[in-house]
Amino acid sequence: MDEAPKDRTNTGPARRAFRFGVVGESICSGAQLLATARRAEDLGYSALVLRDHFVAEPFGDQLAPMVALASAAAATSTLRVGTMVLSNDYRHPVMLAKEAATLDHLSGGRFELGLGAGWLREEYEAAGMPFDAAGARVGRLEESLRILRSLLSGDRTTFAGEHYRIDGLEVFPRPEHRPPLVVGAGSRRMLGIAGRLADTVGILPRALPDGTISEEITERLPETVERKVGWVREAAAGRDVELSMVVTPTFGPDPRRAAAKVAVMRGWGTASTGLVLEMPSQFVGPPEHIAEQMLARRDRYGFTYYQVPDTAMDAFAPVIAHLA
Repeated sequence: MDEAPKDRTNTGPARRAFRFGVVGESICSGAQLLATARRAEDLGYSALVLRDHFVAEPFGDQLAPMVALASAAAATSTLRVGTMVLSNDYRHPVMLAKEAATLDHLSGGRFELGLGAGWLREEYEAAGMPFDAAGARVGRLEESLRILRSLLSGDRTTFAGEHYRIDGLEVFPRPEHRPPLVVGAGSRRMLGIAGRLADTVGILPRALPDGTISEEITERLPETVERKVGWVREAAAGRDVELSMVVTPTFGPDPRRAAAKVAVMRGWGTASTGLVLEMPSQFVGPPEHIAEQMLARRDRYGFTYYQVPDTAMDAFAPVIAHLA
């Protein structure tokens, strides 16, 4: 199986340009989907991405991502479409490769495949799926990524792992270029896998064994994020990997007051205002100040791809204009 596939993303400049995506969290109908996709394209966003959940909590009801993204791609001409991120356990990698290749073809090469190990225990249990230990879920994800890299590169793929066995398969339609692979990760092992196998790595707080995401403030502090970025770069071994983060900006004329609002809303208390101001995942203040923060954090950490919720996409558009 070819481990050096042809792709669109591994040969970029040393310092990437910014790009921005919209997370379609409040989209519950076809009309909302098309309106959001067209609005995002008009505002200068690079991509519309959808989550992959079939329970209402914690993000609200969701359309099935792959089907919905095909519709969004048909309604736009330049907007990329992607998953942020699919749970690996919900689809066999061969079937996912078939769907991804088809969606990439239908969109004219505008699809980005985001994949994660799965973390929401409540969702697994509601569907009657076993919620295996993290080690098993992460192991399956790593094997899936290797299979997907090969199949979506157009290679005849044979693979024998602990979790999957593939015997001489090829995918149709064959992508002209392999769709970029996106992995969201928060633990050292996951970040290492993402660094080796993904084109874009979303830096996240770590997932907990109880099936939730850590709310610890330490997971969001500069030294923690810097350490996680270091693990990605070490595993990437010189590959040009795009670094990404989902953020919810808080606008206001005074950055400190906006940061205090975030600190109280997140349950960290006003004493944490100074920490919020320094968090790589928090952007507070007027648009021009947020643009300056993004430039500084690109220099420090390397983040160049940010996604914002669809509810914030109009308010955030001036930031894009500042950085265009």
